[in-house]
Amino acid sequence: MTSSGPFSDLPDVPSFGLSSESFRNGETLPPAQRSGRMHAGGQDESPQLSWSGAPEGTRSYAVTVFDPDAPGAGGFWHWAVLNLPADVTSLREGAGAEGGQQLPDGVVQLKNDAGFRGYLGAAPPPGHGPHRYIVTVYALGVEDLDTRAGARPASLGTELAKHLLGSATITGVYSR
Repeated sequence: MTSSGPFSDLPDVPSFGLSSESFRNGETLPPAQRSGRMHAGGQDESPQLSWSGAPEGTRSYAVTVFDPDAPGAGGFWHWAVLNLPADVTSLREGAGAEGGQQLPDGVVQLKNDAGFRGYLGAAPPPGHGPHRYIVTVYALGVEDLDTRAGARPASLGTELAKHLLGSATITGVYSR
């Protein structure tokens, strides 16, 4: 399992560097990364991300944002991006806009748990306490993950496990 990722069936793999100009690891997410759609006073902009030091043999990346503290079983998936080319080592803030126009050609955004393909900002239920928003970049040994068009992020674990070379994680927090 990756140290703080959402999938329990992933093998232990080397970690690499991940940072964000949008927030620091362990700190509160700013308004841009909070949800406007879910009335959390935000803008639903995916965070800026930069990564380095991925293992040799990396042919693509996948990025997910997961809230393990959401009510109900299974947490809440805010974003999943697949098939980022190996030469892409950063995403600008807002790259996860619905429709994916700001992402490289061939990149796939899966439907988040709100039902659309794009980034949904943080929006824990009022009074529910702090929630963690785990951002993970997965280094993969294939150019394209084999996923069905309608796949949801929660179903990625098996496919990631087949091709995982390394991972990097940062976590933002938010409560309202």
